[in-house]
Formats: sequence, C-alpha cells, structure tokens
Amino acid sequence: MTLKLDKVSLFRYTDTLLSLDEVINPGEVLSIMGPSGSGKSTLLNAIAGQLTAPFSMTGSIYINDRCIDDMPAHKRGVGVLYQDPLLFEHMTVGQNIAFALPSSALNRAQREQRVSEMLAEVGLNDLQHRPVQTLSGGQQARIALLRTLAAAPSVVLLDEPFSKLDAATKTQMRTWVFGQLKVRGLPTLLVTHDSEDVEAAQGHLIEIETC
Repeated sequence: MTLKLDKVSLFRYTDTLLSLDEVINPGEVLSIMGPSGSGKSTLLNAIAGQLTAPFSMTGSIYINDRCIDDMPAHKRGVGVLYQDPLLFEHMTVGQNIAFALPSSALNRAQREQRVSEMLAEVGLNDLQHRPVQTLSGGQQARIALLRTLAAAPSVVLLDEPFSKLDAATKTQMRTWVFGQLKVRGLPTLLVTHDSEDVEAAQGHLIEIETC
C-alpha cells in the first residue's frame, strides 16, 4: 500500500498554501509540521476527499497506484484520526468498533468476534462492553484508532491526534499508535506542530514556514 502525492499544490483562492511531491510507502510516516493556517489540515481534507471552497488543488493523489482525485470520500479507503476521539457516547466500546466494520462482510456474531479479536490483539479486551464515557483519555484515543483500523483503510491520516492528551499519556500513545500503524504496513501522513510527535514517528519531515 502506498500514498503518492504527485505534484500536489494547495490553494486558498489564488494563494499557494503548500506544494508536495512525495511517496509514502507501506509502514512509513510522513510528518508535516507547521503553524496553524499553513495548509496542513487542508492537505488532509484533499486526501480524504473533503476539500471545499475557497480551497482548491492541482496535481493528483494516488493510493496503491490508483488515482483518487474524482473518487467520493467514502470509497477512497482513507482513515482519519483527529484531535478528539469522536466516539459515539451512546454506544459501548465494542459497538463503536463494530460500527466501522464493512457492513456486508460479516454477520452479527462474526462482527462481535472480530471486535473481540481486535481488542485482544492490543490487550484491551476487558473494555469491550464498557460505555465510552467511562474511559480515560488514553483509552478513548486507543479505541478511536481501533475504530479507524476496523474499516480496513489503505491509508491513515493523523490530524494532531495527541494534542489534547496529558504529557505522560502522549508519550505512551505516540509509541502505541505508530507501532500499530507500522505493524499493519499502513502509509501514514501526520500533521502536527509538535516536534515530539515527529521524533516518535521516525519518518521523513517536511516543515512549512509561513510569511
């Protein structure tokens, strides 16, 4: 699995925000670091198929050598992990993860079994029936990643996912998240303003400077 940004330039009206020509290979993390307003989140929106006016893009985006420029967001196979876990508070942990599983592939019993397996793989099987409101910030962040992975994405985008965690939890979560993504061989794009995120990602860094 690869993510290719082929001579991609992003604009706000006619102003250029950033330009990239990069390939992210399986298990690699490309980190983009810059201040607010530098185009980091705009890039994620472009890859995820959620770019809206006044922003626009030139160039092309490829996932596994397939151009996705004209593909609707739900068919791109892109998983996104945000600053907030965005879990469904009226559901249990297991129900949150099951919600993301492909709907046609498994019956109810198989879905529950798959959720149990995913939680057991990362030592969280005791959380399956817990309401999400009872979880700590670190636990919620872990479940948010598992829900993202349950959808079997080809690419994962990280939108400053550690920024709202306390210092100790940040350190643990960086190691855990990047480890999970690399083990699964997923090309990953991280946008952040935190150099410690970049160091933990152990990949190529692009720094954006604004005038």
